Amino acid sequence: MTQTAGLYIHIPFCERKCGYCDFYSITHLELVDAFVDALIQEIQLRGRWGADYRFQTVFLGGGTPSLLLPEQLHRILGGLREQFPILRDAEITIEANPGTLSREKLRAFRQLGINRLSLGAQSLHAAELRFLGRRHTAEEVMHNVSLAREAGFENINLDLMTAFPGQTLDSFRHTLEQAVQLHPAHLSCYTLIFEPGTPFYHRMKTGELPPVPEEKEVQFYQEARRFLEERGYRQYEISNFARDKAYICRHNCIYWNYHPYLGLGPSAHSFDGKQRWANIRSVSSYIQHLKAGRLPVDFQESLTPEQQMFEYIYLHLRLRNGLDLAAFRQRFGMDLTSRYRGTIHRLLSEGLIEPPNGHLKLTDKGWLLADTIATYF
Repeated sequence: MTQTAGLYIHIPFCERKCGYCDFYSITHLELVDAFVDALIQEIQLRGRWGADYRFQTVFLGGGTPSLLLPEQLHRILGGLREQFPILRDAEITIEANPGTLSREKLRAFRQLGINRLSLGAQSLHAAELRFLGRRHTAEEVMHNVSLAREAGFENINLDLMTAFPGQTLDSFRHTLEQAVQLHPAHLSCYTLIFEPGTPFYHRMKTGELPPVPEEKEVQFYQEARRFLEERGYRQYEISNFARDKAYICRHNCIYWNYHPYLGLGPSAHSFDGKQRWANIRSVSSYIQHLKAGRLPVDFQESLTPEQQMFEYIYLHLRLRNGLDLAAFRQRFGMDLTSRYRGTIHRLLSEGLIEPPNGHLKLTDKGWLLADTIATYF
């Protein structure tokens, strides 16, 4: 039986690295053409996935995919469509940095079948953008949204960052106010994480950049939820809000619902339900492997049933709809509430979950502790 799945394409190029980002990217744009050639080769080598899955999403992430020329994206998307059965109504997303877009480029993206635009705004406050190392301005975000709508994009997401040093609740509220005035279909609000190996992490370790206290992080989260839900955005996952059910990010839901996905490009991860693997985290090595006709896999692991159950529970508890108990039983052949009776009782007594009624859902209090709660299972 053919399953639905998602495609993730990692475009590992940026004009400049942001100090907080640990996603793999480089600034050597002269390698783009060779990278595209290698990516086409990987697409062809992975073509066997086309026999087992139907793909309902394609996500061009990075890095900064919008740096690529339309003709380069045309080659990539054409290669994907040749090898994989991508549904006619598939959600096809491209991540973009404001300032890398133009009217002509956006029109070309739309003509290529890209139907969802995700803008890395992060903040709409000038001083905060400078602190984060972003090259764009708030005005460029607004202009890009206007150009995107003119080009035919209805499904526009804005990524915003919260709880970073120097940000206040007032400045965050100002960003939210400006963001909702743009009427995006979707908003993501992510807390800054000091990822090991990043410049921000080094500055944090030396004491130069103290992290925001946990109780203040909670305040940012609660403010985002209150502000956005009052304005018609439904929180369907801890960090994500959609203006309408039609605008829920289908690609990210593949991850949260523990469905298969195929990742292509340097550092991209893949998952087939039982195994996970990742590609080499180097553009040059990636190109060399594919020139030699070899898949650029860096590591591969088989997940035990216990690992699968833990990940399934952890990911589903991030969703407002929670975990479907019947689906869990069908997948793992056991009743979750019976297997984890003690844990369920503890979470109920602490007010962290709602009484199980077909689904296992966190309460508002529980959502604040979602990562910790998952470790109870």
